Amino acid sequence: MKLGMGLGYSPAKLTIPMDDILAAEKAGFDSVWAAESYGSDAVSVAAYVLASTSKIKAGTAIMQMQARTPTMVAMTAMSLNALSGNRFLLGIGPSGPQVVEGWYGQAYGKPLTRTKEYISVIKQVIAREGPLEHDGELYQFPYRGEGSSGLGKAS
Repeated sequence: MKLGMGLGYSPAKLTIPMDDILAAEKAGFDSVWAAESYGSDAVSVAAYVLASTSKIKAGTAIMQMQARTPTMVAMTAMSLNALSGNRFLLGIGPSGPQVVEGWYGQAYGKPLTRTKEYISVIKQVIAREGPLEHDGELYQFPYRGEGSSGLGKAS
């Protein structure tokens, strides 16, 4: 069995219970999870925890997909994982219409399609087996849709 600790999220004033996290690390907890909603973001909190600890893993529960492109999430995950000695855990999700439409100002529609495409793109970026190419309903890499300059380059 693995033990994890949820941090919740800080809507107005960010607080990170480092004494509790360090005690959990000392007690052998496997992970600590940072959330996000209408305030602090999960990535900054997870990065701070990883930089302030040496053994416990830190993850995002969840990184909201509409707030970031899938390529940005992949780059963030790879960077945090490399900088922490493979202690970063990536958690993503579609959030809900209240947050997506009310906080991010985007349409919520098609969360399952978004999640499937998002994960496909993340896997390609992390694998780095060739240029990023994805021609989905919601995401296209390189982008060729309305307003495209036509100069996008798969890398």
